[in-house]
Amino acid sequence: MNKKNLSVIGIGRLGLCFAMTLEEAGFNVVGCDINKDYVASINKRTFSSIEPGLNEKIAKYNNFKATTSIAKTVAHSDLIFVTVASFSEPDGRYDVSQVYSVAAALIKLGRQDSTKHLVICTNVNPGCSDEISERLRDLNWKVSFNPETIAQGTILKNQKYPDCVYIGSETEEDALQIQEVYEAVCPNSPSVHKMDRLSAELTKVSLNCFLTCKISFANMVGDLAIKIGANPEKVLNAIGSDTRINNKFFKYGFGWGGPCFPRDTRAYVRLSKQNSIPHDMVDASMRINESHIAQQVSNYLEAGYENYYTKSVAYKEGTNILEESQQLRFAHELQKAGVDVTIEETEQVIRELKSKFGDIFTYIKRVSTPSG
Repeated sequence: MNKKNLSVIGIGRLGLCFAMTLEEAGFNVVGCDINKDYVASINKRTFSSIEPGLNEKIAKYNNFKATTSIAKTVAHSDLIFVTVASFSEPDGRYDVSQVYSVAAALIKLGRQDSTKHLVICTNVNPGCSDEISERLRDLNWKVSFNPETIAQGTILKNQKYPDCVYIGSETEEDALQIQEVYEAVCPNSPSVHKMDRLSAELTKVSLNCFLTCKISFANMVGDLAIKIGANPEKVLNAIGSDTRINNKFFKYGFGWGGPCFPRDTRAYVRLSKQNSIPHDMVDASMRINESHIAQQVSNYLEAGYENYYTKSVAYKEGTNILEESQQLRFAHELQKAGVDVTIEETEQVIRELKSKFGDIFTYIKRVSTPSG
């Protein structure tokens, strides 16, 4: 099999960005999705995304093909990345039904003539990759876990310039096969950490969990600074200048939200509870994230403002994602307190807001989403 051939199963926003990043690095890529119309729009180059830079890459790719056939996707390459979606259950567990659906589809294909390497990039519950490996082992498959540390609105940049890469594999050879892909894609030479699959799965949820704790700590200090009359930005900038801490994710502002941080934090708590390991620090981080927004609202009302205008209520500027958005909660709490709230957003987001909140806000239509 040509080592320049790679396949991606699941080409939603993350998977399509990854496929375009691989194609730009010189690989011949086949991407698989179950949505026929979506696949057709990508092949016809009529698909449009709000993710910065993605439309430009779709317009100029030469060595990419989207398909609905998982058989063609598997036949194209011996190295196949899985970037399907996973969702958070109320108890913190990840719903990884799409990952298991992929495994079931691969089982239906039967035993492979050449050894295939399945690389799971989707957030999963620790132990999932080992279980998938056992299901596929007799069919000439090997399985690794290699999650991406990306943020919506900067996916392409994060994929090309990751801070670090962690690979959970059964053998050094398997890990090196994945590492070679990153060496071709990433000009910044990120640190690569090779480990077993279970350790890599724990690393994923623990890393984001640490960041939520860090954000909560920064906002806790910032709230105290404002209360006593100190300058939160100067205090946090000084603390973050210590190399043991650094300023990344250490600013005063809205709390953490969106599709990743809350899910991974809850997943960590669930795993800790299952194994009777204390998680008090994480619990405190979650409580602080809740109390922080109440403090922000209180500060705004105490200042005597009667109006509030915001360009976006997405969880992060440059996206259209309202999932667990602290910005939206802030606007809604102000409105409930009697403040006139004006939201400038895209037509798509305004429709979503109106379906949930009606006309309690004043809406201004924005032509496009600001870049992140």
